[in-house]
Amino acid sequence: MNDTLKTDIKELNERINKESAIIDMLTLEVNKVIIGQTHMSERLLVALLSNGHILLEGVPGLAKTLAISTLAKTIDANFSRLQFTPDLLPADIIGTQIYSPKSEKFTIKKGPIFANFILADEINRAPAKVQSALLEAMQERQVTIGGESFNLDEPFLVMATQNPVDQEGTYPLPEAQIDRFMLKIIIDYPTKDQEKIIMRNNLAKEFPQANSVLSTEAILKARNIVKEVYMDEKIEQYIIDIVFATRNPEKFGLEKFQHMISFGCSPRASINLAAASKAYAFIKRRGYVIPEDVRALCHDVLRHRIGLTYEAEAENITSEDIITEILNTVEIP
Repeated sequence: MNDTLKTDIKELNERINKESAIIDMLTLEVNKVIIGQTHMSERLLVALLSNGHILLEGVPGLAKTLAISTLAKTIDANFSRLQFTPDLLPADIIGTQIYSPKSEKFTIKKGPIFANFILADEINRAPAKVQSALLEAMQERQVTIGGESFNLDEPFLVMATQNPVDQEGTYPLPEAQIDRFMLKIIIDYPTKDQEKIIMRNNLAKEFPQANSVLSTEAILKARNIVKEVYMDEKIEQYIIDIVFATRNPEKFGLEKFQHMISFGCSPRASINLAAASKAYAFIKRRGYVIPEDVRALCHDVLRHRIGLTYEAEAENITSEDIITEILNTVEIP
């Protein structure tokens, strides 16, 4: 590494260390309300800073709704909750045209998708056409109502939830649509000590409230700074090797997975892993990405992008196992 680059990275590191102080402010406010679930809260910030969306899987009652509504409150942003049900229509999400007999004209009534933070609760409970309407908005950042296109507000973050235990009356998300989520987070129960605090907070006279500490403009500014985080070519190659190992495991000494994987990760995996690693480095108040940043996010970025064969399911091999083995095998720069 030449001296000029070292100087540039040092200056960038100092600037990012200063700018990333907003993360401490956000975390402090969120932790007033959300007890435990540090992993979920941190990944929400990663998605927010890298302009991605999150798919959350966990049993009911683990503060999924509370987490995203609290984050919206700390950023002084608009929040919408969409409860997905089998009778939901695309118009219930994006909006529709309403005819006014008085003016003899159609007017646009915008739907709840026009907010900064969207909670799509139990996304697999609604039919494919409703899922597609939401996922199109996620990808294009705009919706079309009656031939007229409307841009969605920025920042725009969708957190969709799935209940892993109840499969009755559900419509599983197709692989191509799941791929649009930057991260898939699996959340678990809190510890005994954490649950004791949760119980106390809910029985207290006043439930803890988060204060608004940032504007949406501050988040958009932070996103631009995250893009400046330095990523060495060796780290880029490391990301590519990890992703390619899911497509051609035999080329990385992982022949045992050759018949376990029906399809590997798409190029979105490489893009999202790189973007999320930069955001993670920013959260850790660093101006450069290290291999540990990539490794920390690998399971969350890749777990929903690996297709498993019947053979893998018969042998109880999960995508988690494959990712762990890949991380243990691919050479760290």
